[in-house]
Amino acid sequence: MKLLHYTYRKLSLLLLLLMALWGVLFYYAIMDEVMDETDDTLQNYAHLLIKKALRDPSVLNTEGNLMSFYTFRPITEAEGHNYREMLYDSTVYVELEDENEPVRVMQTAFRMTDGRFYELTLMISTLERDDMVRAICWYLGALFFLFVICTSIGIKRVLKDVFKPLHRLLAWLHELHPGQEVPPLDNPTNIREFRQLSEAAVAMGNRSYKAYTEQKHFIENASHELQTPLAILRGKVELLAEGENLTAKQMEELDEIYATLGRAVKLNKSLLLLSRIENGQYAETENVSVDEILDHLLPDLLDIYEGKHVQVERQQSEAPFIIRCNHSLAQILVTNLVKNALLHNREGGTLRIATTPSSLVVANSGEAPLDADRLFERFYRGSGRKKDSTGLGLAIARSIARSAALELHYEWCDGMHCFRLVKRD
Repeated sequence: MKLLHYTYRKLSLLLLLLMALWGVLFYYAIMDEVMDETDDTLQNYAHLLIKKALRDPSVLNTEGNLMSFYTFRPITEAEGHNYREMLYDSTVYVELEDENEPVRVMQTAFRMTDGRFYELTLMISTLERDDMVRAICWYLGALFFLFVICTSIGIKRVLKDVFKPLHRLLAWLHELHPGQEVPPLDNPTNIREFRQLSEAAVAMGNRSYKAYTEQKHFIENASHELQTPLAILRGKVELLAEGENLTAKQMEELDEIYATLGRAVKLNKSLLLLSRIENGQYAETENVSVDEILDHLLPDLLDIYEGKHVQVERQQSEAPFIIRCNHSLAQILVTNLVKNALLHNREGGTLRIATTPSSLVVANSGEAPLDADRLFERFYRGSGRKKDSTGLGLAIARSIARSAALELHYEWCDGMHCFRLVKRD
């Protein structure tokens, strides 16, 4: 969700809550004011009626009209002394409209000049609260709708200007690539937070590029420095092996040393390759046909592992499997998968290779399923691992797959180890 839309939603919910709260408070404030004004009117009217009755006792036998109905009722002296004035809401049946209308009622007592007490009941018609609630809701709804539209348009324009530095920073971040120098960032802004964020991003990019460069040089130098002594050691072992006075035991030891040095050389090359892949040093990419790589690769590998008598089953669709990848890395990826299937296949087993326009499946016969969670880890030692294996072949394959927006999965199906390479959604 975009930041602008997220802000809109939060502000709309906040405005809705505030408007609802304001509407409730507004309603009770209006009703309280109406009741207060009505009570003041009742009290003033009652005062006038009592003064009029004191001057003219015949008023005690009269009644008001519908809008201000009043009656006088004689009460006892005891009731008069203990009488408490009351104000309350009630209803009166109106024959013309055939319904009860809301009224505000006031009951008070007074004493005539002859000493007798009377109760005055005074009623005044009030507003219908249900109608008032509906009117307030309609007006508040219309007001809220117009308010949201106006504020949304205003906020959109304001936020669009406010977030321009952020959008420029995001566009700049998309231009950053491993191994390339950090481009300049032209992002002027008066907002301190965005300015600090831009400065931090540039500093982080420069540190990342510096660390990348130093790591790249270290890996290259370390690999080069290791290759030289390893090559010298292998040469000296070869010279020792040519000696005439060596015993059979010594020849076996020299052979073990030579094989160990060979594995060290392979391990050094594999680690260097893996580091370069993960550091994005193979930036040149092109459309590579996996089917063409298999056509050139299979004959050579089958000759190497001819002694295992593996039966090869090849399936391919009319359209080739094309991936966007560095050509050298694509060859290494396919080679590692096929070589792994041949190396760990059983004697007289089966190798199945199937390609579609969106996937490659390499399957080989096996005895038991492997640990799919750890299979692609570096130096993982499975139960059937060969002695001369570096344990990096599948780790390199997955690293290459990730760099080419591919996914590499393992599954055990029908007594075979299946490695599936598919394009990422």
